[in-house]
Amino acid sequence: MRCELCGKELPLVRAEIEGSTLSVCQQCCRFGKIVGKVSSPSGKSPTLSGMPGKIESRPEPVLSLIPDYGVLIKKKREAMGLTQEEFAKKINEKESLLHKIETNNFEMSIPLAEKLERFLHITLIQQAEDTHESIAPRKREGFTLGDFIKVK
Repeated sequence: MRCELCGKELPLVRAEIEGSTLSVCQQCCRFGKIVGKVSSPSGKSPTLSGMPGKIESRPEPVLSLIPDYGVLIKKKREAMGLTQEEFAKKINEKESLLHKIETNNFEMSIPLAEKLERFLHITLIQQAEDTHESIAPRKREGFTLGDFIKVK
């Protein structure tokens, strides 16, 4: 196993360093307080999926608002016979915010869209299509923080 501070392959101990408990080598434990020994997990590296060397991650779905959501909200509000003022009071939002939403001058958040969906019984949120585009390497301009660090 590797030291979490220096990365060396040495016997490790558990040490509390600046409020965090880390697995560190004997050389790095001087930066904190030793709290115990590290037990070796039978030579396997810890992973999330249970298979050595592979970490599985599931991408979260990307949600977006439907096009022309303001028009849909306005039509449904008018169909319910509510003015902007009455509707704003019922959903506990400002009338000016509701006016901006209905005129598409404000892109509302997903939680606000969910609130309007529940009240109006309409669909405002859709799952965005997952597009995979290759990213072209950018030209390196100027200096980065790594350019100023000196490694011993």
